[in-house]
Amino acid sequence: MLQLPLFKRNGHDQANNRNRRGRGNEGKAPPLGADGPLTLMAIMAHPDDIDFGSAGSIAKWCDEGWTVYYVLATSGDKGTHDPSMTRQELAALREEEQRAAARVLGVKDVIFLGYPDGFVQANAELRGQIVRLLRKYQPDVVLTFDGFRASFNHNDHRNIGIAVRDAIYPAVRDRLYYPEHGELSGLPAEAKVNEMLLTGSPNPDYFVDVSAYIEKKADAMLAHYSQISNHDRDLQIKRLRERGRNGRGTTESFRRERIVRQPQPDAEAAAQQPQAAAAASRPG
Repeated sequence: MLQLPLFKRNGHDQANNRNRRGRGNEGKAPPLGADGPLTLMAIMAHPDDIDFGSAGSIAKWCDEGWTVYYVLATSGDKGTHDPSMTRQELAALREEEQRAAARVLGVKDVIFLGYPDGFVQANAELRGQIVRLLRKYQPDVVLTFDGFRASFNHNDHRNIGIAVRDAIYPAVRDRLYYPEHGELSGLPAEAKVNEMLLTGSPNPDYFVDVSAYIEKKADAMLAHYSQISNHDRDLQIKRLRERGRNGRGTTESFRRERIVRQPQPDAEAAAQQPQAAAAASRPG
């Protein structure tokens, strides 16, 4: 029987995380990337979802040598008030904007799943696509939305967050979920993601200082030209730094969840244990 995972929260990425929430969890897990660069996959609903909330962290991690992939469920084909824009034109435009933002930050690749904006569902099809990507790219960390937050939440944000969590546990770990991935594509039958970072959480406990990456964050945001009203770079940078002076703009916050699956005993070793115990109990 499989044991359910333990979800552990940890507020330790920077030295000030301990003081942010007073939880003192730094002894339970090291900061992400403490042992060297990691591979991170950010899985979100729309172009700009990652960059508006996490571009500073992405820039920092890429600068530290991490390999970062973006996965977008949709191409944002409804996010406009321009009456002359068609869905096809908008989707193509926003895909290129997202690729431009990714280049600014150092992201390795951007993958679009092609779902219609506003109609993302946490179903078996989407979960299977996510499982396939996780098995192919084997990320150490996955960044996605907090799909279970109680406050108002976009349908696509909520459902991509739920689908990602369902993909990470248990589907991607067990070979009998979506076995066709290995049979048809030669992908590994299993993968394991032990770390998640959730954006949009009402209870963040993991904080990343992005003060050295404000300009890159601004440039990534400005790459989403169709989605912002002011394109003045200097003003964007000034606003981000002013928010920092108010204790907000130079720190990006997440909820960190560590997924720990208890190791299962080796079947052969387990079968031998009773025999060894019986032999030890016999008189010499």
